[in-house]
Amino acid sequence: MSSLFEEQVPGLDPLAHAAADAPLADRMRPRSLIEFVGQVHLVNEGKILSRALRGDLTQSLILWGPPGVGKTTLARLIAGASGLSFVAYSAVLSGIKEIRILMGEARDEKARTGKSTLVFVDEIHRFNKAQQDAFLPHVERGDILLVGATTENPSFEVNGALLSRCRALLLEPLSPEQIVLVLERALVEPQGLAGNWSAESQVLERIAHGTDGDARRALTALETCAALQTEGGELTLELVEEALQRKLVLYDKGGEEHYNLISALHKSIRNSDQDATLYWVTRMMSAGEDGNFIARRLIRAATEDIGLADPFALRIALDAGDAFHRLGYPEAKLALAQAAVYLARTRKDNSVYLALSQAERDVEQTIAEPVPKHLRNAATALMKQAGYGEGYRNAHSDEGASEGMRCLPEGLEGREYFPPAPPKKR
Repeated sequence: MSSLFEEQVPGLDPLAHAAADAPLADRMRPRSLIEFVGQVHLVNEGKILSRALRGDLTQSLILWGPPGVGKTTLARLIAGASGLSFVAYSAVLSGIKEIRILMGEARDEKARTGKSTLVFVDEIHRFNKAQQDAFLPHVERGDILLVGATTENPSFEVNGALLSRCRALLLEPLSPEQIVLVLERALVEPQGLAGNWSAESQVLERIAHGTDGDARRALTALETCAALQTEGGELTLELVEEALQRKLVLYDKGGEEHYNLISALHKSIRNSDQDATLYWVTRMMSAGEDGNFIARRLIRAATEDIGLADPFALRIALDAGDAFHRLGYPEAKLALAQAAVYLARTRKDNSVYLALSQAERDVEQTIAEPVPKHLRNAATALMKQAGYGEGYRNAHSDEGASEGMRCLPEGLEGREYFPPAPPKKR
């Protein structure tokens, strides 16, 4: 049987040139740190990866970030600097059998040379628990140095035992300025478009703003522009719009971004920022988020953050949810947006939310005392004889009832969940 080392990475060169007919994004993958753009918080001198990029990798890593920000490239640069045997491994294509074979070969390599194997696992979040557990003993013994890449929050998608043995690093989307640098290099480099096409700055900026910090998407868009103008020459904004088509908003309805955006929407409403509120709800709707999910959060905001200051806000949120149920997209977009902006604009009061939290703590932490007898309904003669209803004072006919009659259990007498109310007008 041939070695997995040979099968997965021919020549064991993590920085090998891509084939001439490979996609532009593969051909332009940086082969040195000088060519690498972005992630300065990780790669600059003195930062967490600076030593690893000089060949001194001592700890397994989980690289977490959105697509096209350099996770795979960083893994390959680290591997190239380390001098270690390198295996690139896809969680999409491989299973537990392949992992065990690979780990056995890594163990043998360590025994033979005294060196660990650097194993890069793309989309490590796609491995199940058993597959992730298969790496554990080999990471602990030092047979391998694991570098995993994931677009999902490793706190949720990587086993705690494996995560505790790795350093998790967050990679950020590239800025538009950084994307423009990547595109400029692709226009002139021999392995790129080799100077056969040119583009003014506003054309490259349009690509950068249309690809949300994803260098791979930006290079693919540039390559599409070139394919639309096969004879070379100037790339225009019209070509870019044709290449980009409708912008696909980066969004995972089942992942962390789903919760990040709904949190941004809720907190913008709470902060009475109508412009941010409209932006976040529009971004979610444009990405295809379920309008029922948005409506549920609007209802929550109406009760948690607005409450008694504007009780009608709850009706607005409920009606928006009903409108989506009846109409769906795109007709109900206006109803959801209108409700969100109304909630942002109106007065805020979270007193019921805070009071309910305190009342729930009291219910949880104190004994369930009997209802005071004077508050009980004497529905039968026996109940009346037992004292039910005795001493009850009706506030409609007894002005002193609200001050003179206790309604809380004895153990909570004097408890105030709300600030004292202003005096009633007579």
